[in-house]
Amino acid sequence: MADIKVPVFSESVSEGTLLAWHKKPGDAVKRGEVLAEIETDKVVLEVTALQDGVLVSTAKNEGDTVLSEEVLGVVGDAGSAPAPAATQEAVSGPIANEASAGGTATQPDSAGAGAGNEATRRDDLSPAVRKVVVENGLNPAQIPATGPKGNITKADALGAVGQQAAPAQTQAPAQPVTPAAVIPAGARPEQRVPMTRIRQRISERLKEVQNTAALLTTFNEVNMQPAMDLRKKYQDQFVAKHGVKLGFMSLFVRAATEALKAFPVVNASVEGKDIIYHGFYDIGIAVASERGLVVPILRDTDQMSLAGIEKAIGGYAQKAKAGKLTLEDMSGGTFSITNGGTFGSMMSTPIINAPQSAILGMHNIIERPIAQNGQVVIAPMMYIALSYDHRIIDGKEAVQFLVMIKNLLEDPARMLLEL
Repeated sequence: MADIKVPVFSESVSEGTLLAWHKKPGDAVKRGEVLAEIETDKVVLEVTALQDGVLVSTAKNEGDTVLSEEVLGVVGDAGSAPAPAATQEAVSGPIANEASAGGTATQPDSAGAGAGNEATRRDDLSPAVRKVVVENGLNPAQIPATGPKGNITKADALGAVGQQAAPAQTQAPAQPVTPAAVIPAGARPEQRVPMTRIRQRISERLKEVQNTAALLTTFNEVNMQPAMDLRKKYQDQFVAKHGVKLGFMSLFVRAATEALKAFPVVNASVEGKDIIYHGFYDIGIAVASERGLVVPILRDTDQMSLAGIEKAIGGYAQKAKAGKLTLEDMSGGTFSITNGGTFGSMMSTPIINAPQSAILGMHNIIERPIAQNGQVVIAPMMYIALSYDHRIIDGKEAVQFLVMIKNLLEDPARMLLEL
């Protein structure tokens, strides 16, 4: 027998929430296989099996608060029988917890309860699928599964949502549906859903920044034609050599790094009554994930090539999508970049990521008329914004920093030649 324990949390994390069980009592497990996921206020941690065997019992239900190194359950040798109480808990626990979390849980019908695989498929839901199921009051036993090993994919769950939203007369339900699935005419529905730990932490940090820092934002605009021409001219060769596409983000990271070298205070942070100047350049890239905004860190960007930057960003994006980012991936950082343009934003005032003192905001590229050499021309323009802590960064430095980024992007050869 071996205890399944909560991983050791970092000093800044006191507790977490058991997000999902991937196994139920009686299931065979293999060493290194993911048994459960725990959400902290920063990341989602995986709990893996330390030996081959069988999940004998579980001590915690999904949604329960857990502490560092607390016992979650027990894995026994192959052939070990699950504890009766644990077996019942594995079936009923997720339904009860999802209902208490603010979602709507549906009770399986008698046919589903006897089917085994259909009734217990709930235990195999990924966090992304579970979110769709809970928020839309779906019954996993009624969702056709197309994933590997018969798992429900997010596309399956979203497809079920679409079917549920179809007019009642076009689809006669095979069994009674819950009140949440059919809203009476003229009703004004509401749904109360608790914030996840990560969302709570994001809220706390952003509000703390607004209450502490003297936030100010300065704007400029960049003619992206030179950068676009550079990409068009060398894209095929770049992909052939490095196996990754040349994007705008790597150019912005390189430009920001050069500007940070020229204006060290923008790369600094405040600690009490002291200003800490950092002699390295660790740039955070804001990434939107299903669990909220995360900011993984590109470390020592002054030593990274454009290809290295693109590969690192792509790797972080995949990890964020899969919920695999670690505390180490997001710890530290001296400056951040956020790109609202990917969602169509034309202009914004981003909030700094404490304890950093500044953040660069990229936006949508839009063709519009500008004056150039005494003539009106159409050019692909982007507004850029720098939000900064006015306690240590003066307006002059902030404006000059942003102008330098503009100049480097409008003449990429200067940036690549470090002129």
